[in-house]
Amino acid sequence: MATASDRSRTAAQMKDEKKDGNEKENIWASVLSEVQLKGTNKLSPNQQVVVIGDRESGKTTLVAKLQGNVDPKKGSGLEYAYIDVRDEYRDDHTHLAVWLLDGDASHSHLLRYALTEETYSSTLMMLTVSMTTPWAMLDQLHEWASLLQDHIDKLPFSAEAIREYQHKYVRRWQEYVEPGDELETAQLRRTSRHVDGEEEGMDHLLPLPEGVLTRNLGLDIVVVVTKTDYMATLEKDLDYKEEHFDFIQEHLRKFCLQYGAALFYTSVKEDKNCDLLYKYLVHRIYGLVFPTPALVVEKDAVFIPAGWDNDKKIGILYENLQSMKPDDDYSDIINRPTTRKPAPREAELHAEDEQNFLSRLLQQLQQQQPAPVGISGAVNGSTASPVPAGTGVNSPSAGTPIRGGIQVQKPVDRRSSSSAVPNQMDPIKTGISGTSEGVLANFFNSLLKKSSSTTPPAGMLQSGDRVSVSNAPASGNEGSPVPGSPDKLNLVNRPGEVAAELD
Repeated sequence: MATASDRSRTAAQMKDEKKDGNEKENIWASVLSEVQLKGTNKLSPNQQVVVIGDRESGKTTLVAKLQGNVDPKKGSGLEYAYIDVRDEYRDDHTHLAVWLLDGDASHSHLLRYALTEETYSSTLMMLTVSMTTPWAMLDQLHEWASLLQDHIDKLPFSAEAIREYQHKYVRRWQEYVEPGDELETAQLRRTSRHVDGEEEGMDHLLPLPEGVLTRNLGLDIVVVVTKTDYMATLEKDLDYKEEHFDFIQEHLRKFCLQYGAALFYTSVKEDKNCDLLYKYLVHRIYGLVFPTPALVVEKDAVFIPAGWDNDKKIGILYENLQSMKPDDDYSDIINRPTTRKPAPREAELHAEDEQNFLSRLLQQLQQQQPAPVGISGAVNGSTASPVPAGTGVNSPSAGTPIRGGIQVQKPVDRRSSSSAVPNQMDPIKTGISGTSEGVLANFFNSLLKKSSSTTPPAGMLQSGDRVSVSNAPASGNEGSPVPGSPDKLNLVNRPGEVAAELD
């Protein structure tokens, strides 16, 4: 028979076995409940991102890139957009609201529509600065952070609510786990809870390192440096070296430590870190998996997740600082350039009015025309005046012999005529070939031959008449030759030949 001691021992063993079984069941129950909670948890449609930064800092272009929009439209004031978020694992999707505040500080009062007491816990702040103005980046960040702090102070929060938000963010900072070390970190935390089981339910937060979260706003913040492709231009035009970019990164990372912010270097033009930024945003907001560790190798594609950085890791950058010290003032090293190369501008051409152009051309042509002279030109140093208008062909006042109703000029000396006629033109200058005179002579000779074969009517030339032929116009103004006309064909110097042809 079993003694009383054996019975008590058996009962104690059964109690211990039951206790162990209950603990195992509790562990599995907690695991199953956690998996069930994650499986049924849908993507919240109430999450949002508020983007702030100076003008020309690339806010609109960056958000358009996250949306997949290739044609961004720039607005003013407070803009609203959304990013389509899809969880392939849980086959769920939602819209992430995005608010873009104008870079003008006068629009800062519009923050009250985006960041309110109700949306505070579901908001991620994004501060943007541009690498095109590295000398102004740090001042811009401090200015917008102060503006954000002033807005939060105006919200109707109690002191207890603010401490709760701050405490929550400190815990999130300390719970950062390097991708790949999740299992080891989870085991260490489970062991710590088992050892300090009597204090379960209390916070186990380690003291923060120096300089970390000294300005805790209780908000998730991401600092984005845009247009990092401009670094090549800074190296070429402003003689920036590797140490200058390390100095800039040092001060940006120290700023991020103060506010517990993540740091991203992006370039929409070269598509650097844009997809990584999208994945990090949905990871911080919706808890989706994010397996990418910190990236500090490429100077134009830096990524520092919140909770990873510290002063010791920043100190690695000090090794590359040769001509400057880590404690130097930012504006003394990265100062605003005094002169910048102006962009070359093409000369602007204005088309002249058509009528003005034609009037100016007409004046030039009139200035180049020679003065008109008489038909016979100058004889013995004097200029012959044209026949006055209204004088008949049979009028004896012309002073020349008239036969058959045709006025015939007196023969003049060839030498005096050729030297005194100012309207005589050089065939070389006028562009008329030397054969023009021969062609005209043949033309008039053929006319003379035809006239000699028939009986001349009244008023035609008779045998022995002297004829002086020139290229005067057919109009009644016989004394005004056409300017620029070719050489006259003068037959008065050959009376014998003309008479022979008439005979």
